[in-house]
Amino acid sequence: MVEVTLWGSLSAAAGGQSKLDIEAKDIRELFRKLAEQYPAFEPLIDRGIAVAIDGTIYRDTWSKELPPGAEIFLLPRLAGG
Repeated sequence: MVEVTLWGSLSAAAGGQSKLDIEAKDIRELFRKLAEQYPAFEPLIDRGIAVAIDGTIYRDTWSKELPPGAEIFLLPRLAGG
C-alpha cells in the first residue's frame, strides 16, 4: 500500500480528498485502481497525469515501481518541452 498525495485540482476527482492509500506496485496499477475506485479520474488519466516519486517526475513510465514508504504525488500534466 502506498500513500498518494493529490496536487491541485486532482483532489476533486477523489471527492475532495488530498491523500489516498492505494494498494499498487507500479504506476500502471495505481492508475487502474484510481479509475476503478474514483471514476472521475479516468478522463484525467487519459489527458495525462504526472507522478512524482521521491522528487523525480515520471510522465509515461507506467511500469515504474512504487517503493514502499516513497513520497508519491500526482500532478496535472503540464505542457512543455
